[in-house]
Amino acid sequence: MIQEVIITTQNAEGVSHIAPMGVHIIDDEFIILPFRPSITLNNILQTESAIINYCDDVRIFAGCLTGRRDWPLTATEKIQGHFISSALAHKELKLDRIEDDETRPKLFCKAIHSVNHAPFQGFNRAQYAVLEAAILVSRLKMLSIEKIDSEIEYLSIGLNKTAGEKEREAWSWLLALVKTHKQELTQA
Repeated sequence: MIQEVIITTQNAEGVSHIAPMGVHIIDDEFIILPFRPSITLNNILQTESAIINYCDDVRIFAGCLTGRRDWPLTATEKIQGHFISSALAHKELKLDRIEDDETRPKLFCKAIHSVNHAPFQGFNRAQYAVLEAAILVSRLKMLSIEKIDSEIEYLSIGLNKTAGEKEREAWSWLLALVKTHKQELTQA
């Protein structure tokens, strides 16, 4: 199973980093697969820890992909680091082992502490649309613009029917990045 979450890490100097990521879960292991090079990978290798944040504010996912990474953080309890203050829940992880790879190493982690902060009320279709659009945006350089356009068109149906203010704001950030990408392609 893959869960779309926000990973927070910090480097050896204590500087926090926030990144959206799909985390693989097998039994009691959490497998984080950051691409090389990445701040998330470097931080986990330095500190041997990471935090999974379960969030329903999709602006955090979209924001991280569009240069908006300044989200309030709260200190963790069992490891050095921070979780997203508005997270519904978080898990504090310790690195257990690594399967190295030139492109995308597998970092096997174990949860050493879990906290529920607020109940999960479920996602509406707009939140789902923003999450899927965020994944598309994270792959702008890998997918054809035709594929991106067709997916955005389909996702906009659910978004237009169910979005609130937060979802519309996140959607606008992502569409602005897609627009910039298209402009860069036509200028190339």
